[in-house]
Amino acid sequence: MTDEDSVPAPPDPAAMRKHYRAEGLSETELAATPVEQFARWFRQAATEGRLFEPNAMVVSTADAEGRPSSRTVLLKHFDDAGFVFYTNYDSRKSRDLAENPYVSLLFPWYTMARQVIATGIARRTGRDETAAYFRTRPHGSQLGAWASAQSSVIATRADLDAAYAELAARYPEGEQVPVPPNWGGFRVAPQTVEFWQGRENRLHDRLRYVAEQDGSWRVERLSP
Repeated sequence: MTDEDSVPAPPDPAAMRKHYRAEGLSETELAATPVEQFARWFRQAATEGRLFEPNAMVVSTADAEGRPSSRTVLLKHFDDAGFVFYTNYDSRKSRDLAENPYVSLLFPWYTMARQVIATGIARRTGRDETAAYFRTRPHGSQLGAWASAQSSVIATRADLDAAYAELAARYPEGEQVPVPPNWGGFRVAPQTVEFWQGRENRLHDRLRYVAEQDGSWRVERLSP
């Protein structure tokens, strides 16, 4: 018997079963706007959901040829104008958004058997808003924004660490770090926001807000 033969087989994904919660989501419970409803669920996710990072969301983009890519990003602000995250403007996601501004955001709140899926158009935040947020970041994160040429190929981890060490010497703790010119925010103005609540027998509740031309929202129920 080889060492490879003695390695236990991985679990069978098809055999995995979780029974979702019995209580559901009805139209009468929804807030007037998707942002208000998101605020309700986000508050619960942050206080009751036992989630590591409830503001973690999967951001999916596509380039000009329609080739998709996804990554996990942290939500940093939300209001009636949309959902905001920050990144390097030379990153793959930023290059995609420069060619194709349509984006999908997915909040996977697994422990609560909930998902929120927002689709819309991403636009860069203003420099004043970007700078205001940058000043709230920990000193090390500010340096990291300079040290990392996000999504570019690097030779070794040591190169990245050396770039950070050089910046740490140039801007010691307590000294203001300038905002990188190629770093900033995106605000996703939602066109649809779906609230997904897991139910028994895979008969989930899916309620989706759809933006209307006059600025109001229409709610529709989707089959699970």
